[in-house]
Amino acid sequence: MRLPVPLSSVGGMDASAADAHLARDVDPISRERLEAQGLQMRLVTDDADREAFIQVVARGFLDPELTDEQVRETRARGSHRRLTGVYDPQAPTSAPVATSASWLSELTVPGGGVLPGSAVSAVSVAPTHRRRGIARALLEAELRSAVAGDVPLAMLTVSEATLYGRYGFAPAASAATWVIDTKRAGWRGPGRSGRVDFIPRETWREIAPALHEEVRQRSAGELEIPAGHWDSFAGTRPDAKDPGKRRAIQWRDDAGRVRGAALYTVTENSDDWTKSRVDVSSLIAVTPAAYAALWRFLLELDLVGEIHAGELAVDEPLWWMIADQRAATITVRDHQYVRIIDVPRALEARTYTGSGDVVLDVEDSLGLSTGRWHLQVVDGIGTVEDVGDSAAAAPVLRLGIEELSAIYLGGVSVATLAGAGRLAVDDPDLVAPLFLTPRAPRLSFWY
Repeated sequence: MRLPVPLSSVGGMDASAADAHLARDVDPISRERLEAQGLQMRLVTDDADREAFIQVVARGFLDPELTDEQVRETRARGSHRRLTGVYDPQAPTSAPVATSASWLSELTVPGGGVLPGSAVSAVSVAPTHRRRGIARALLEAELRSAVAGDVPLAMLTVSEATLYGRYGFAPAASAATWVIDTKRAGWRGPGRSGRVDFIPRETWREIAPALHEEVRQRSAGELEIPAGHWDSFAGTRPDAKDPGKRRAIQWRDDAGRVRGAALYTVTENSDDWTKSRVDVSSLIAVTPAAYAALWRFLLELDLVGEIHAGELAVDEPLWWMIADQRAATITVRDHQYVRIIDVPRALEARTYTGSGDVVLDVEDSLGLSTGRWHLQVVDGIGTVEDVGDSAAAAPVLRLGIEELSAIYLGGVSVATLAGAGRLAVDDPDLVAPLFLTPRAPRLSFWY
């Protein structure tokens, strides 16, 4: 996980709910658990403590020590984050020995609806304090804080994939990384339309947020991107490293409307000048025509032999636009993790395929989401009833909260998890189609 940035310019989130989340004190259960070990858990609020927090997170994710300017810029863009630090009074410095951060965001769910969620990041524990239950205290504290704020789910992107299942988080939206041999790829996608133009990075910074908002409203798994991220992407932060390496382009349709934009960098190949490398850091396309035009521009760049692009969907249309699919090497990995907290609210927020019903018998080792609910779907709209221990009126799906979180966005089939022994269901072929989605969920950035 990388340092999060503020919620400041996010439009859809209830400001009062966001403010309440930021002001909420640390969870008393986790605080008392750590106090029994002589450790202190508290919110990080003053500037000096925030600066120490930022340096500790950088160290935790194996980054170099930050300069004073980098710390100032990170702190300036992080005033809307709720920071939690764990402190050891016996340590030789006043810096925290463990950290976490969170803020309220919106998760797009299948069907285009959104749900507020607690975005968790910056979870780190110093190597000097491992194996003491500190990470557990931090993660459980974040989840109980979400419960206290009536937040129906939590989400995070992770550096170490095996840690978070024990807290109910599951990989819900995978990301694909592409490496494309441009000399071999060719093009068999749509013909040229509109126009592609180079633009200053500052212009990209101005137009990209609105483009992303259009895209994310129909892309399950996407989040609002906080304001500070855009400056990091574009290299418009004062402390940006080599900002001039970033090139920005936009695509306008025949009516002159900007419907897509991309950022990329070029690395020359000194052994063969015709085989330089392009890294695509962002490609946002509101329309299929914009998507095709931007990718074709990148694939046909002169003196480029290879294109690298990450955080792509696992079902990118680009696969069917290149003439030789073997020109692309695609690696898929877990990316967006989701943890459902309020099961009925989450289930009723998304749409489904067709009509049908199922009883979900959910187990949660943390006790936050255990229960039994009857999901009834009519023409894609679901309603949920708590049925407790009553007899099942529909096929029964028995699963943990981790598995429910995994299938929630449509990133994995009920039938697949049944085949893997991760859940039990009377008839997987009957239940699985309800949760299918026309497009794979995705998340286009790290937080």
